[in-house]
Amino acid sequence: MNTVSARPQLTVKALLLGAILAMVLAAANAYLGLFAGMTVSASIPAAVISMGILKLFRDSNILENNIVQTAASAGESVAAGTIFTLPALILLGYWDVFDYWWVSAIAGLGGLLGVLFTIPLRRSLIVDQPLPFPEGTATAEVLKLGEQAGGGIRILASAALLGAGIKFAETAARLWPATAQTGTFAGGSSVWYFGSNLSPALIGVGFIVGLNVSALIFAGGVISWVIAIPIYSQWFMDPSMLSDDPVDVAFAIWNNKIRYLGVGAMLVGGLWALISIRSAVISGIRSGIAQHRQRNYGVAIDETDRDAPMPLVLIGIALFVLPIFALYHTIVGSAGVALAMTLVMIVAAFLFSAVAGYMAGLVGSSHNPISGVTIATILMSALLLLWLTGSTTTAAAAAILIGAVVCCAAAIAGDNMQDLKAGYLIGATPRKQQLMQGIGVVSAVLVLAPVLNLLLNA
Repeated sequence: MNTVSARPQLTVKALLLGAILAMVLAAANAYLGLFAGMTVSASIPAAVISMGILKLFRDSNILENNIVQTAASAGESVAAGTIFTLPALILLGYWDVFDYWWVSAIAGLGGLLGVLFTIPLRRSLIVDQPLPFPEGTATAEVLKLGEQAGGGIRILASAALLGAGIKFAETAARLWPATAQTGTFAGGSSVWYFGSNLSPALIGVGFIVGLNVSALIFAGGVISWVIAIPIYSQWFMDPSMLSDDPVDVAFAIWNNKIRYLGVGAMLVGGLWALISIRSAVISGIRSGIAQHRQRNYGVAIDETDRDAPMPLVLIGIALFVLPIFALYHTIVGSAGVALAMTLVMIVAAFLFSAVAGYMAGLVGSSHNPISGVTIATILMSALLLLWLTGSTTTAAAAAILIGAVVCCAAAIAGDNMQDLKAGYLIGATPRKQQLMQGIGVVSAVLVLAPVLNLLLNA
């Protein structure tokens, strides 16, 4: 057995600290997401906090710290999936407040589905394919450095101080803007924009993902900003926008039109990737079932390659369909429509969880366009439900509830794959991380509704 994985992982102190950090970071990211429109990955902050606290115990180890950050990052992800969808029901006037049990059920079921959907994907995306998973790789390096003193820690601390200094000068002291950008109108009404984000975090992500993936991301930016936006502005833009600032015009066109090119390309690319790895996914499911049988026959299994029992995973997915169907039936009052909603949700949640996991492996969770996935789900669901129900209000609310479950599942999937990558690099046991991901989701949903109501009243 691997000597690293033989160390205790699911200890009482790791479980308690992981659950507490999942709640705290879920609440913090709920505020940040509603205030700034974005959340931050909790893996590295949680790992650092865990190392600081567990160092107070004599028998703490790297695998305990990994378990803690796994739960904490799951809490952050389910918060992101919730805050970017459910507030739409408030804006539509469908809800007056965030009902505790509704929020907990939707976020919890979506998050747990995301955990279950990533289990058969782990081996194909992490073991069989050399995807970089930048946040997972970075988290593993932080955890390794926490186990040793010396040059590694000094390099990490120096890089952190440098990044903090740059961010302080940019955000607090405002010595320079966060983005270097300029724009102009040329050739009549064609708008041209050039800009670059000055964040040190993006430099670190680029270093981790490597030149090939960075070149692909850059190519996508060129297609959007240098080709698509000038073409759209030349032929389709409202002439009244010529009096506005060209930078604002470029961002308005990108936000309302061009970003959907990226969403479409991402969906096609992600689905094609899923098709290309279909044999590996099927093999993962089969090997998980075979592994479960071997365990029953007393065959020794390497703990670093042991997932949660596949039969239980498949049973869990089937069981979660029932309460989701009941939730949807409560909204629309029709068993047939609720069944259609449930089927759409299950198919979309699995496909987009796979896409999110694959995209997280390529470009990282922080740049995984979950919002685009959610928008695509809601648009397709709304059209289907409008046709089935004939009610605009009911269709809108039902589509958002489908999108909320899918968004939570996809957000959890992308983040969990990063955690599993970190665990793979340090020799952790996957099934224990997968259990801790579920605990992180459940811990986070306990506090989401009160936090959302607090922010609503504020």
